[in-house]
Amino acid sequence: MGIEDYGGGQTAQSDVLIVTTNDVPGYRVTRVIGEVFGLTVRSRHLGSQIGAGLKSMIGGELKGLTKTLVQTRNQAMERLVEQAKARGANAVLMMRFDVTEAADIGTEVCAYGTAAVVEKA
Repeated sequence: MGIEDYGGGQTAQSDVLIVTTNDVPGYRVTRVIGEVFGLTVRSRHLGSQIGAGLKSMIGGELKGLTKTLVQTRNQAMERLVEQAKARGANAVLMMRFDVTEAADIGTEVCAYGTAAVVEKA
């Protein structure tokens, strides 16, 4: 697996700017819309569970689980962008991830932030 399998974040094609900061240098916030989020829950694949169990005995990165978590985070971000666009935003400020276990059967990933309209200063 190459490094591209483990990357994530915003794609260049997105028309919604996503930042982890309160403001964006060179832009001004003209309207704050409010909280938006993208949520997904993924169950664990039995094969990766067994592989992870074996790998934990000898140590090292759990590459299958890492790749699954990256895909899950990316899906949560896609849903965040969809919700922001649906509410009229062109930016999400203070974007964060929250990751929790979901009833011992999967992982819940929530991408959240503040939807806003920004324009070049």
